[in-house]
Amino acid sequence: MNAPTAQFEEIRASEDQFQLATYKKMPIVAERGEGVWIYSSDGEKYLDLYGGHAVAGTGHCHPHIVEAIREQSGRLLFYSNLVYSEARARAAAKLVSIAPSSLTKAFFCNSGTEANENAMRMARLKTGRENIITFSGGFHGRTADSISATFLGKYREIGKPNVPGHLPAEFGDIESVRALADETVAAIMLEPIQSMAGVRMAQPEFYKSLRELCDEHGIVLIYDEVQTGVGRTGEWFFAGSVAGAGVVPDIITLAKALGSGIPVGACLVNEPVAAHIKENDLGTTFGGGMIAMAAVNATLEAIENDRMLENVRTVEAYLREQLGEVEQVASVRGKGFLLGIEFATPAKAIHEALLERNIITGTSSDANVLRLLPPLCLKEPEVELFVERLVEVLA
Repeated sequence: MNAPTAQFEEIRASEDQFQLATYKKMPIVAERGEGVWIYSSDGEKYLDLYGGHAVAGTGHCHPHIVEAIREQSGRLLFYSNLVYSEARARAAAKLVSIAPSSLTKAFFCNSGTEANENAMRMARLKTGRENIITFSGGFHGRTADSISATFLGKYREIGKPNVPGHLPAEFGDIESVRALADETVAAIMLEPIQSMAGVRMAQPEFYKSLRELCDEHGIVLIYDEVQTGVGRTGEWFFAGSVAGAGVVPDIITLAKALGSGIPVGACLVNEPVAAHIKENDLGTTFGGGMIAMAAVNATLEAIENDRMLENVRTVEAYLREQLGEVEQVASVRGKGFLLGIEFATPAKAIHEALLERNIITGTSSDANVLRLLPPLCLKEPEVELFVERLVEVLA
């Protein structure tokens, strides 16, 4: 990384003056992207292993997606759900076609937190109950109901006054869930892999026991797959996977990589839940807009056409093999391209030193865990570059 240029300083000063300071930003002006690479305004090239919060699933500016957005924008930028849309029809059909077979309906919105809010509302409408069980370490968004369902760090605290009816259980501990699951509980909602908490997974038996507990008590099971969905784990969803004991929830929520950078969220819903949703129970002005729907359809096509799911599985195995040779790596958590590299010391300094060597990674609420959420098109040569730079940093 070179010293900041005058152009960088001008752009940074303008953002700092006119934009609320909500994120600690990296000293990069991202000007363009291609595949797994980001190019800055001062001519620097960065290997992006973070994907802008896991959004750039298909890589930056995938040609098929760019063309689909360009073509749709020349026809119709937007009209609401008050009219039918070919783009929306195709996106909904495509999304349902890759989902577990019991999930037969899609609801489109604008973000992950909105998807989670609507999922909880659907569960309450189905059951007539109010309480929602979520988990220590889980993160579900920053809007009122979602942040109240978040039991990670101080997020819930900054969301006060919290929406009532949220009950915390211990992730991976089925007995803590059993103690709360009664006739007042509408839903159990969880990230099947807790990303921000340091990429934490439970044993397969835990997911199986959750499904059985929900069936026993008439509780709706919701998987927040905002980060794990759309191919990140090497399969379309964590739902139905071997790692999750084949369990399929009643609702899956999605966002992040679903539109390859165009804001879009979604809920995938089974028939028993869908049967309780009437006209005007849910609504959104921008959800299901034509540009977003073109992006969704093209994103799913690009993942299929480029065999990205297979690529994730192959490259994950190679990355784990390479990291296994690095003495300072204590463990590698997660699945697919949602990985947490655990060190014996805080990862923040490693993250910063990698950035100085033009590698973008992420941190987590676990101080010793470095997170990787790269585009699904990451290849073995880029893995070798990352590991080479990581070894330099650790030395």
